[in-house]
Amino acid sequence: MKCPHCNTSFHDAPRHHPIQRDSEGNWAIQKLVCPDPGCGQMTLFLLEGDFGFNTHQGFSVLNLRSKRMVYPKGNNRPPVPPGIPKEFAEDYTEACLVLTDSPKASAALSRRCLQHILREKAGIKKGDLATEIQQVIDSRTLPSHLNESIDAIRNIGNFAAHPIKSTSSGEVVPVEAGEAEWNLDVVEALFDFYFVQPDLLQSKRDALNAKLKDAGKPPMKK
Repeated sequence: MKCPHCNTSFHDAPRHHPIQRDSEGNWAIQKLVCPDPGCGQMTLFLLEGDFGFNTHQGFSVLNLRSKRMVYPKGNNRPPVPPGIPKEFAEDYTEACLVLTDSPKASAALSRRCLQHILREKAGIKKGDLATEIQQVIDSRTLPSHLNESIDAIRNIGNFAAHPIKSTSSGEVVPVEAGEAEWNLDVVEALFDFYFVQPDLLQSKRDALNAKLKDAGKPPMKK
């Protein structure tokens, strides 16, 4: 798994701690500790199911009915990349935090974040979200895979069935299975296209210009 604190990948070595049975089910806590020396933080999952215990195998999960991460709060999503402006990062981070508890709320926040990115970075005319997505597609300023990705938001979300999604992106309305996760995937891809890659290329350009200057040569043309 990936540590939700530092995003380091590691092999699961969980420890389990039974809680007790109540009217809703049989409960236990699963604990994992990140092995990265710079992190070392715990991740806790709440399990509900049928469990066993013996002196040879210890705790065992016989039938897992549900598993939910309870610490840290939120889903196991990548952290916001460095350099993403606060105005975009806040909605994305909150959408990740509420994903497990309320996919509807998460989707509303990620749609709002998507609309904000398109308005600020794609230079479109303000309208409803469906129209704005079409404007970006028609402008041909995005790679084809990103055009397909943002178009899929309309298709998965079924704006025809839920027109409020296209007219008011921040409304909390029913979502399809996987819709909230897909919205976050698309926002991540747009972060990379509009912010991460340009910053990376600029850093490389600056480094090359520094070398050219040391060599007494003119800088790269913009």
